[in-house]
Parts: sequence; C-alpha cells; structure tokens
Amino acid sequence: MNRLSEETSPYLVQHADNPVHWQPWDPVALELARRTDRPILLSIGYSACHWCHVMAHESFEDPDTAAIMNRLYVNVKVDREERPDIDRIYQTAQQMFSGRAGGWPLTMFLTPDEHLPIFAGTYFPKAANYGMPAFRDVLVRVESHFRANRDDVRGAGRQIANALDNMTAVDTSGPPAQFTRRPVDAARNQLGETFDNEYGGFGGAPKFPHTTNLDLLLELWSESRARGGVDDGARRMCMESLERMALGGLYDHLGGGFFRYSVDQRWAIPHFEKMLYDNAALLATYADAYAATGEALHARIAGETADWIMRDMQGEQGEYFSTLDADSEGEEGKFYVWTPAELDALLAPDEAAVAKRTYGLDGPANFEGRAWHLQVAAGNGEFAAPADPDDSDADLARRAREKLLIARNARVWPGRDEKAIVAWNGLAIAAMAKASRQLDSPELAASAARAVDFIRDRLWIDGRLKSVYKDGRARFAAYLDDHVFLAAGLLELLQCRWRTADLEFARELLEVVLAHFSDPRGGFFFTADDHEQLIHRPKPLADEALPSGNAVAALALIHVGHLLGEHRYLDAAERTLRASLPVLERYPHAHATMLRGIRRQLGPPELLVVRAEPGELEAWRSAVKAFRPDRLCFFIPADASGLPGLLCERRPGAQPLAYLCRGTECLAPIGDLEALRNALSG
Repeated sequence: MNRLSEETSPYLVQHADNPVHWQPWDPVALELARRTDRPILLSIGYSACHWCHVMAHESFEDPDTAAIMNRLYVNVKVDREERPDIDRIYQTAQQMFSGRAGGWPLTMFLTPDEHLPIFAGTYFPKAANYGMPAFRDVLVRVESHFRANRDDVRGAGRQIANALDNMTAVDTSGPPAQFTRRPVDAARNQLGETFDNEYGGFGGAPKFPHTTNLDLLLELWSESRARGGVDDGARRMCMESLERMALGGLYDHLGGGFFRYSVDQRWAIPHFEKMLYDNAALLATYADAYAATGEALHARIAGETADWIMRDMQGEQGEYFSTLDADSEGEEGKFYVWTPAELDALLAPDEAAVAKRTYGLDGPANFEGRAWHLQVAAGNGEFAAPADPDDSDADLARRAREKLLIARNARVWPGRDEKAIVAWNGLAIAAMAKASRQLDSPELAASAARAVDFIRDRLWIDGRLKSVYKDGRARFAAYLDDHVFLAAGLLELLQCRWRTADLEFARELLEVVLAHFSDPRGGFFFTADDHEQLIHRPKPLADEALPSGNAVAALALIHVGHLLGEHRYLDAAERTLRASLPVLERYPHAHATMLRGIRRQLGPPELLVVRAEPGELEAWRSAVKAFRPDRLCFFIPADASGLPGLLCERRPGAQPLAYLCRGTECLAPIGDLEALRNALSG
C-alpha cells in the first residue's frame, strides 16, 4: 500500500495517490525491504522540481509501470529538502556511478539490507528517448542483475561507501599546514578565468548566480580599497554579474525575487522555480553591493526581493516557506509569461507602449516561440540601463508593473511548499537583518525576528533542534546547516536590534554543534553523533547550492569567539579551517565561503560594542554605516543585563561608551562620537 498520505512534505503527498506502493524512508520501509529481500528503489526529489513532475506523470501514475515497481522493489520516496543527509550521500554515489553531475529526480537502486548502491540515474523516460533507456527496462534489468550477481553488487557498493568515507579523510601525519593568502589569491585568479566578460556571471548555460563567489569578490574589492589600492577586476566581476541578473530574465520584474537559474548564457530565460535559499543569498549580496557602491539599482532589487519574501513567502506564525513551483496548470512558466495582446487589454495605450518597449515585448517572442518573459531590454537581446526615476516613461512603467502584478496574481498560482526548513530560514533571517541595516528598513529586521521566535518556540525542543516544520509538526533531527545558518542569522539580527536571548540562543546552537557534530580531526559532520546511521557520514567543505556548513560554522565561531572571548570557539574554528587547507589548495574557487573564513583567520574581525541609553544608540549607529565586511557592530542598551563572557565587561557609563577591538587588541573606551569616527577610519 501507499503510505505517503500522512506525510507532511508536499512533495511526498503529491505522490500519495500514485498506484506505486510508495513508502517514506523510515524503519517500517527498511524492515520491509530486509524481510522480503527486495531491493529498494529510492526516488528523491522536491515539490518545485519540474522533471520530478514529468517522471511522476509518465511513470509513477502509470498502472503498468507501477505494477513492475511494486512486484520487484520496495519503493521509497524522499523529499531532499527534508532529508538532505540521504540526498547528499546518494547524489555523490550517483556521480561516482556516472561520472557526471547529478540532479533531481534522483533514482537510486539499493541493496535491501545494507542500503548500498546497485545502480543510479536521474530522470528516466517512460519510453526510450533522449539517449536513455525506458524506465520499465531499467527496472527489470537492475533487479535481474542484483539477483544474479549479489556478491559482486555488494562488493561494488561497499567500494563506493569506502570512497565516500575517504572523501572526508584528513591527513594528520605531517606538520600542521600554515594559513596563507595563497588559496584566496588562487581563487580570485580562477574566478577571473571563468568570468563571462560578455554577460557577467561564471561559465555558460545553465547559469547559476554563484553568490558565494560574488560575496568573496566583494570582500576582496573592499579589502583592496582599505589598503589604498583598488581591485577593479573583482569589482567589475561582481557588479556586472549583479546588474545583468537584475535586468535579465532571472529576476521577476513584477513581483520581485529571483528564479533558480538561467537556461541560457545571457540570463534571459530562467528555470521558473523560486527557492527561499537562493533569494536569501541574493538579497544579502545586493544589500552589501548597495552599501559598498551606493548604486540605486542594488537597493531597489534588494528591497523588492525582501518585499517578495515577506509578502509571498512568510507565514502567519513568522516562518519562511520553502519554494514556489516552476509549473502552474501543468506548464512551466505559465504564471509568469505574457503576450502583447494581454498588455493591450490590461493597460492604457501609453502604459502598454512603454511596458512593451521596456520589457522586450516589441521584439520576437523569447519563450518557446509563443510568449514573452519580461526582461529589461534595449534591443538585439541586450539589457538596458536602469531608467531615470525622473523620466516620465519610468512612471508609466511603474504604473504598468502595478497593474500587471494585480492581473498576474489573479492567475492560477504555482504550488507553494509551505514547510519551514530551519537552515533556509537561517539564511533568510541573516539576509533580512543585513538588508534592514543597509537599506535602513526596520520592518525587515522585525520580519526576521518573527522567524527567530517561531523557530525557538516550535523547533527548539529540550535543548535540541528539529529541522523541518509543517502542519503543526516539528520533524527530523536538525543538521549542521540548520544550527550554524541559524546562529549566523542571529548574529546578523543582533547587529540590528539587541536581544540578549538571541545571543544566548546562538551560543546554545554552537554548543550543540561542538558537542554532537565535531570531527576530532577538525571540522564538523553534516549529521549529529546520535543521528540515524547511514552508509556514510558526510563532512561537506565546498559551497554547493547552499554555502558550506563547515565554512559558516567557522565564521560564526570566530565571530562569537571574539565577541565573548571564548577560546574554545576560536580553537574549533581554527581546526575547521586547517582541515580544509588540502582541498583549498586543489579547488580554491569551489570554497569561497571557507576562504572568507581563512581571511578572518589571517586578520581577525573588527568588533565594535556601543553601550548607551536607547535614545542615544541611533546616532552612534549612523557613524558606522561604511561597508566593512570584516566589521561587526553591536549596539546594546545601557540597561541590558546578564551579558555573557567579555560583554559583561563592556559596561555603560554616564555617557555612551564605545569598545573597539580587532582580535585581542582593544582600544580604550571611547566616549566621543568624533573620536570613534577617527578610530574607525584609522
């Protein structure tokens, strides 16, 4: 029987009516496979995945295919957003099988007892096509191969499991490696070699934003300015990429926010799913870019993206939802694309003329030859410069956007996955807090604080964190990313508004990480020491779709360690960074977030703590508006009590007092605003 109807994942519930006897990954399903000696067919996807929907319609809804699956396999369906541990392991195994990058849907065949890989693939068509075999043929041949070659299959599966373990091995036989700028400089050069000088971004189609690379480049440019020289190349790579993405089809010009990736090199046509984590990362980067340059385009894009998150992706309890599907009414992109006739019907003639010219509807259709996806166009497929806000056409375009958004909202919406994932919420909390500071928008910090309170109230249970919340249920033991992304978000929020409870929450999260995720060789495993035992315990160091959890852990430990004078945190961060050095030497450009941690290890962050009466704090806050990615600023009311660690020594005086430190070197308390400005500029 199909057991998915009681699950909380929208992706799993989508398959509850399939004729396939789907099981969730749980002890019942695993025991069924062991007892019946049937291999496991593991299908991993997520609700916004277009090709997951295609394979479901072609094969999983087909009674004849389902009959084969039910006869030969125990069929297990996994939402990769709920179980990133399972997805991470078997995605890597699939890459070892095929020699190619994986993706979703992921289709794995596993032994019934040890859950070792037998065979792997991604999307399989119902009938042989695209150079791939028919899914039914794969089902029969894999099961037959397993029955006829059990020992060989198990031996090959164990070799893959051993190879997975070897990926996390750390060589401790030699002297400790030394921290240098060499991998940072090597990454900077590699990014220059892969930068697309014509369209911005890195590499060709499909083209992803790679915000971790942009964040590193922005830091390097800022560092070069502080040292009296300017890395114009780093600035150009970052700013051209941001402008191209903002003006192209990757950005939603009506509702705000970004789509997943561009299917072409020019950022023109996206894959239309919208992910919370992508938008959180891009919001933070655009906010920083505005703080660094003062460019109005960056502020507008950041503000509109934050508005989209609050309007369309935040629940009534404060939680941030996960995704919007690419499809609506069974068609990818249908919710977002337009025709000139639709604009003529909805807009005044002068508004329609400007909107067509602005968004490229006066040229050939750019989406499947029949519709237009909006992008800011200047003709010949190029993007235009931002409109002058004083231009009358800009006002007409604004009015047109408002009317088109109202009309679009009346369409059938893409599905929204309303589960709250702590890791993604942590990224969003950090981004909203950062944008609140850079854009001077306190409502964004208030939104982030609501999300923090939701997580603390609903998912922090008896001193341990759950990973996912949906339909009133907190589920799944939290992963490394959940803990450290949330801790980093709390640090960002504390720089907007002080709540001692938020600092305590961040400390508790980091203590759990040290107690349950630590690898004695350095760094942190993705799962806790009391997590379900799988065939491998990953320890990811590289940035992927999300920043590296180990890198974010190192940064959070450095920042909190210096803020509180907690040497255990600083030592753990150093061990993490040192464990990453061998792989940084080989693939520096794949570890941009870890390289930011290396920079903090080479030059500790600057920490400013101001104690003053609440009414006086804002004037001091305005003195530190300059973009300095290596500076953390905390404005603590004079009446705040119970401050931990070194903060208890940052006492208020009869007048406001500022405490400025870099690493372990601190200036005498500063009681004059002009003296603080001089100290900061020095």
